Amino acid sequence: MAKIKLEYIWLDGYTPLAGLRSKTKIIDGNVSSLKLEDLPVWGFDGSSTQQAEGKSSDCQLKPVALFPDVTRKNAFLVMSEVLMPKGEPHPSNSRATIPDDPDTWFGFEQEYFFFQNGRPLGFPVDGYPAPQGPYYTGVGYRSIGNVARKIVEEHIDLCVAAGINIEGINAEVAKGQWEFQIFGKGSKNAADQVWVARYILSRLCEGYGIDIEWGCKPVRGEWGRSLDWNGSGMHCNFSTKHLRDVGGKAYFEKLMAAFDKHRDEHIAVYGPDNHLRLTGLHETQSIDKFSYGLADRGASIRIPHSFINNGYRGYLEDRRPNSAADPYLVAGRIIRTIQTVPTA
Repeated sequence: MAKIKLEYIWLDGYTPLAGLRSKTKIIDGNVSSLKLEDLPVWGFDGSSTQQAEGKSSDCQLKPVALFPDVTRKNAFLVMSEVLMPKGEPHPSNSRATIPDDPDTWFGFEQEYFFFQNGRPLGFPVDGYPAPQGPYYTGVGYRSIGNVARKIVEEHIDLCVAAGINIEGINAEVAKGQWEFQIFGKGSKNAADQVWVARYILSRLCEGYGIDIEWGCKPVRGEWGRSLDWNGSGMHCNFSTKHLRDVGGKAYFEKLMAAFDKHRDEHIAVYGPDNHLRLTGLHETQSIDKFSYGLADRGASIRIPHSFINNGYRGYLEDRRPNSAADPYLVAGRIIRTIQTVPTA
């Protein structure tokens, strides 16, 4: 038996952007054989997280996913859902209310900014860096600096050690902006991994005196020249068993018609302030329009060449979700829309 550290992680009740919260529980157990079902439900003060009133503040944390935490001895990260005192899902619990299908696969491309002293990392104290161009997949101190790459390399290692299926990273189009990619089978599995990867990155940056800015358009207003910067997205690549195995042009066109029909429902859960990013400029479609196109980074849905070449089979990319979106809600909405389209 050993003393095991369990870091319970959950989403608070702040709107329009939920924040990550966590606290540590110590239990006795066997590190090598610990399973999700061994973990207890645990309580917390919901009045301090916008999830309860002080006169009735008890909320519960239900473990839903377990990841090794190599930053601590005998430790695990525990992704958790928030429950009401009697065990029903809390109104802020987005995970508990979405459909799930292990045959629907998701790949999330999570963009974000490093922020330090109130500005993107690498931005000069006065004025602006050179316009976007040299930063995307850039190499060298002038484009990348010396701290960001060190952090993202550590983030890769921590995610891999945790069993998170991180598939890549790259510097993005603005100074101080980066991206990581997560793949998972099933809406809940994929989104769990995105949230825990976000948590790992935010916690890692504490040691560097750096914050992560998840907002989709942080370079605007006081910084001016907002249209010169693309903003941050969380493009969602998705496929179903039917799309991978059967597909076909007729089914694809029906699917796109359904995405067009449910455009407003998608936009409603694709992240706050998305009107600042989905302007129709800088590799986006306008927020009030729906379009799809072959290799078109300015469309709502980008169709890869491989999809067409394979007889309209494979995956598609929804480019509308932004960097601050809740991946549970994004994946859940995509599944709901797909389910409206008959496969026969």
